[in-house]
Amino acid sequence: MSGRNIAAAAIGAALLVTGLQASAIAQGTNGPAHAMAMHGEPKYPADFTHFDYVNPDAPKGGTQVAAANGTFDSLNPFILRGTPSGSAAAIYDTLTVSSADEPFTQYCLLCETMEIPDDRSWVEFTLRDDARWHDGQPIIVDDVIFTFNTLLEKGRPFYRAYWGDVVEVVQTGERKVRFNFRDGENKELPLIVGQLSVLPKHYWETRDFSKTTLEPPLGSGAYKIKDVKPGRSITLERVPDYWATTHPTQVGLDNMDELRVEYFRDRTVSRQAFKAGDLDIWVENTSKEWATGYDIPAVRDGMLIKGEFENQSTWPVQGYIFNLRRPLFQDRRVRLALTQAFDFEWTNENLFFGLYTRMDSYFDNSELTSSGLLADAGAEEREILERYRGRLPDELYTEVYQPPVTDGTGARGIRQNLRKATALLREAGWEIQDGVLTNVETGEPFEFELLFDSPSDERIALPFRRNLERLGIQTTIRIVDAAQYQARTEAFDYDMIAAIWGQAESPGNEQRGFWGSEAASETGSRNWIGIADPVIDELIELVVSAPDRESLVQRTRALDRALQWGYYLIPHFRLNVNWVAYWDRYGIPETIPTTGVVIGAWWIDPQKEAALKDKKARLSN
Repeated sequence: MSGRNIAAAAIGAALLVTGLQASAIAQGTNGPAHAMAMHGEPKYPADFTHFDYVNPDAPKGGTQVAAANGTFDSLNPFILRGTPSGSAAAIYDTLTVSSADEPFTQYCLLCETMEIPDDRSWVEFTLRDDARWHDGQPIIVDDVIFTFNTLLEKGRPFYRAYWGDVVEVVQTGERKVRFNFRDGENKELPLIVGQLSVLPKHYWETRDFSKTTLEPPLGSGAYKIKDVKPGRSITLERVPDYWATTHPTQVGLDNMDELRVEYFRDRTVSRQAFKAGDLDIWVENTSKEWATGYDIPAVRDGMLIKGEFENQSTWPVQGYIFNLRRPLFQDRRVRLALTQAFDFEWTNENLFFGLYTRMDSYFDNSELTSSGLLADAGAEEREILERYRGRLPDELYTEVYQPPVTDGTGARGIRQNLRKATALLREAGWEIQDGVLTNVETGEPFEFELLFDSPSDERIALPFRRNLERLGIQTTIRIVDAAQYQARTEAFDYDMIAAIWGQAESPGNEQRGFWGSEAASETGSRNWIGIADPVIDELIELVVSAPDRESLVQRTRALDRALQWGYYLIPHFRLNVNWVAYWDRYGIPETIPTTGVVIGAWWIDPQKEAALKDKKARLSN
């Protein structure tokens, strides 16, 4: 799988933060509360002492060394400029945090309580009086207001889409801050504003937030930046007097004294560094490596562990995406034709050792997945989509969506699919001329570029390219470094890329940034496809305004069908476990939450550490 595999990205973030998951919404409350759930009640009561998936008695200490791909030239992860180190985000606390064993519940961290009225027209947070920045100054309402306004004005486009229904942020008391909303229809808004990483106003007001920086910023979290070697490594150290050490949402987390992230241009090199013992932990995202690459003495001797941790959460959307800003891909028939050329069955058997399942939904592995005929779907899902009959593909109403299937035998097995592709391309105005697929009207050849930032992507793309060549299509595979890839994707300067979107158990505002028309034209947004369809926009708004869980499920399934039948991407594959390899020096909590392993809850076991050192010493002699 691609180096941008979302499971790997999520677990990698957990190395530095806590593995907490982002999701989406809240129930009403009649007064201040310690937590709010999207639907129902929070799992943990006001007097809870720790999450179930941590060890509250985990010892602190030791250093953990992990790897990151590419490079970095900035410690400001909130802006488009530069290539930021993701580790820099770990130094900030948020108003609230999510638990990893509920679909979506937010628990107070920087806030003491949060409150919303029955009409959901605002949310008010009362800040804790003991929350402190690393310089000892208190975290105050001015910091929250400054942060929100600064991110909307100077931050990444994501923030403007995610919090677009917030009309103002105001102080309502000495420690109270209120977010006023456009209306009460955006059901998840009270919770997602709590995910705000609060920045210190007194630090940033003397600096230009819109510029990159390698000066370690002031934070408030469990870690602060200790050392920076630009482009090479970043080291975080645990703050010994961290204000929230005993806070119930933080107990049992952030157990390492130091976290060091080493940057590598090539994952093959960093993987070898891990196997040699230079790194402590490795999140694997390549099936071939997981199946064949760990037959080494360290694994056979039990020093290096191959861990597989079940993940029951909604799986990320992953595939080769069509950039609809390119005229070449604006015809839906063309997109379906190219989809016919990707042979998942052969690829899974020959390249992935049969480990993957084909992705067939934008909300895979969850109750949000649409399935079967629309006629057999829920009443609300049917009613919603009937409104758009004539504006959505006719097949949506009469057929079951399924990505193209082959018998897995390769060139022979994909012939029927390629015949379908040829017919679709002919309908769209393309014919083979002298072996080259050519536009009948313009005489232009059908050619495009597949852009990647990891050599491992090429292995998967080469068989796809061979199949495209049989259709007369010329495809160039280009691999660039991380910085160039970031610059080109933020500017939508590509024909096709392998893209991934992480999905929540309770989808909402983030869907605007993924598929919404406004995001399609906003540089740096995550609408990499460039979808700009009023119907999709309306379906997204229905998801955002869903009044309860059942309605959310029905509305999300309707959105899923519309996206599926748009043929906006060539669906890839999914895996319901997290692959994590690690040297046997860790203690791991017995409980693994439904969203997958939380590496931030691991700790160094002194006995295992000593035994590992002894084994390594004996083998080296």
